[in-house]
Amino acid sequence: MHTDDTRPAANSRRGTQASRRSFLKATAAATAAAPYIWTPAAAADTTGTPPQAAPSDRPVLGVIGVGNRGGYVGWLGSQHGSIAAVADVDSNHLGGFIRGREKHQDKAPDGYKNYERILERRDIDAVLISTPDHWHAKMAIEAMQAGKDVFCEKPLTLTVEEGQLISKAVRQTGRVFQVGTQQRSDTARFLTAIALIRAGRIGEVKRIYVGIDGGRRGGPFTPSPVPQSLDWDLWQGQTPSVAYVKERCHHTFRWWYDYSAGKLTDWGAHHMDIAFWGAGLEATGPVSVTPVSSTHPVDFAEGYPVETDRFNTATQFQIDYRFASGVRLRLGDRIKTETADFGNGILFEGTKGRFFVNRGKLVGKPVDQLADDPLPEGALDAVYKGRKPKRHMADFFDCIKSREEPISDVHSHHRSLSACHLGAIALRLGRPFAFDPEREVVLDDPQANGMLRREQRAGFELPSV
Repeated sequence: MHTDDTRPAANSRRGTQASRRSFLKATAAATAAAPYIWTPAAAADTTGTPPQAAPSDRPVLGVIGVGNRGGYVGWLGSQHGSIAAVADVDSNHLGGFIRGREKHQDKAPDGYKNYERILERRDIDAVLISTPDHWHAKMAIEAMQAGKDVFCEKPLTLTVEEGQLISKAVRQTGRVFQVGTQQRSDTARFLTAIALIRAGRIGEVKRIYVGIDGGRRGGPFTPSPVPQSLDWDLWQGQTPSVAYVKERCHHTFRWWYDYSAGKLTDWGAHHMDIAFWGAGLEATGPVSVTPVSSTHPVDFAEGYPVETDRFNTATQFQIDYRFASGVRLRLGDRIKTETADFGNGILFEGTKGRFFVNRGKLVGKPVDQLADDPLPEGALDAVYKGRKPKRHMADFFDCIKSREEPISDVHSHHRSLSACHLGAIALRLGRPFAFDPEREVVLDDPQANGMLRREQRAGFELPSV
């Protein structure tokens, strides 16, 4: 097992990044001129384990972030490609994943603390990213600029600006990029839901309710020594450097606005994606965002928590969005209508009917009517961008070969996730605002507009696009 735990010292990181940027730009230019395409392998089975491709037909992979979720994503990728290298700032995660791969491949993957070592390797064709949210944009953009195709877990970004930059980088580099919103590959529920809408079974969509559950309370927490296995400075990345608190790291990072937006961008990344897809809003955004109600674990002043020793993302919330098309959407911890409380999921209401969908069920009169009036042949294929629906990871690897756009593309994800970010800003400020979805700016509220982006800590700036 080879591991390399070296990385540039803080005072030399800028110089290292400058030289790396030259490398990345040169590599990106070369790959854009002559993209690498593999010979198609057997199609993945949508019901069982995907068939293994021949060794010569398997792209070489780098896996960045191999903790709990990252380990699973890496395993999924190993069904389609050969893992040559992994990176993680926690040596326990790194060593555990490498030891697991030693049992399943002839040569154990190389291990690094710094993901940049993976991007510098010319033998790596694609990367799988499963780090905390605040690292996604920097890693993904640099990977594309280095000529790698990318699979990145959701939520893809920490800010609206990051989504704009990733979208731009995809267009500039021509790389294949699949977002880990796996609900887009769920035929029994979510794909059927979209097909129902496209077949006109509920008429024109007018109202959507999205329920994503509430956040967590916790604290006050006390700083403690940094575990020997963890590079805490590198884990923090672009975010402000603070004393190590274990509840800020790994499994509970999501409940701090420094690193995420809680449930708004966690489950919101999944369900708002389906809501936008179903209503045909994938290329636009809301024209107004209104915080109806919210509960935070701490008080806020000018949009920022006044206490820094406890979880601070919203625990309960209701946010209203209005779109230029006339569609109205409410995003909340639960779906509450005049007649029912549906909980976690999505309720689509149209001029001719309504239905509810989540990961466990698809119910409503239009669904019941499928028994006597099934969807047209090929309806699910049409929803799945003209391809046969398959496992989400399989679609990514098929698109690496075909150079088609994967089912969960960056551009539509940026739009739906931007609405989640806008909702978080409205909750933090406690006021509504208007938004221009064409220019992607908040109107007449400079403070809210300024929160569409964040300053990055020196040495961890986002790359130029």
